Amino acid sequence: MDNVITNLVLISSIFGLVLFLMNKFLRKRLNVKKKKFFSYNHVNEQHKKIDWVIRITFIVFVLFVFFINVREDPSKHIWFLQTHILMFGFIILTELVRIIMEKRYAENKNDYIFTAVQLVVISVFLLAVFTTDFFGLLAW
Repeated sequence: MDNVITNLVLISSIFGLVLFLMNKFLRKRLNVKKKKFFSYNHVNEQHKKIDWVIRITFIVFVLFVFFINVREDPSKHIWFLQTHILMFGFIILTELVRIIMEKRYAENKNDYIFTAVQLVVISVFLLAVFTTDFFGLLAW
């Protein structure tokens, strides 16, 4: 168990470092300002409204799916209605909306390129992690 936790921390740290260095390089290259961590960073009011509609719809949908999954046998859960799959879809949808809004309305036209590259890198990493059981480290 200790070895699994050590490996999880190691791989997460390596990914975090790679993402940090990539972001730093892209910010300099594309001349993109650093945004506040854990803030919404909406481009305009329209983006804010769309984002909140997506969030509220997602919450209602997750609650609805929860009640569907509670009634089912755990071995018969529908894979695309699992919480982690829904969260992955939610993140991709909100970031795609951000990319579209940045391309259309942002002051710096390179903002959307930065966001798109970041979304692709994080998505590829998460897909690799979940499809390989964290690169074989979670094989109990």
